[in-house]
Amino acid sequence: MQRLKIIPMFGIATLLTACGGDMSDLERFIDETKQAHHGKVDPLPEFPPYQTFTYEALDIRDPFRPQTDLASSPVAAETEYSGPRPEATRRREPLESYPVDSLKMVGLLQQSTQTWGLVKDPEGTIHRVQPGNYAGQNHGKIVKVSETQIGIVELVPDGLSGWVNRDAKLAMAEE
Repeated sequence: MQRLKIIPMFGIATLLTACGGDMSDLERFIDETKQAHHGKVDPLPEFPPYQTFTYEALDIRDPFRPQTDLASSPVAAETEYSGPRPEATRRREPLESYPVDSLKMVGLLQQSTQTWGLVKDPEGTIHRVQPGNYAGQNHGKIVKVSETQIGIVELVPDGLSGWVNRDAKLAMAEE
């Protein structure tokens, strides 16, 4: 039992004596490194003093409010709008529930002098249309039905409380 205790102690003593020794080369390297490297810290940069700003444009339009408020501006109040406008009293048609780009022309019907275009909505229902009908969510009025496309004129807000005509087309879908 005694021998078992002596063996680990002998190993520890051997390790401790191996750690000691001549470290003069390490001390010399540390001294040389300390003498060779003298660190230099740059001074802090000079910042210009903060200049205050006074906002003086209180009498012009607020850029953070919607442009629909422009109707109350003096420029809009001086001139009465006389351009195109949507018909407020007419009844809405089924194809006005969908955007124009979601509608597809799928065919054409002709009977004597009457020509109808066949339009498929996103739900798969096919509608018969002719010039004078409405389609699309921007008050689009169908103006022409041909063998290859349906011409639509939409009324789009111009941002200044007025309306602008914009042409759109439904081309024959390839299925």
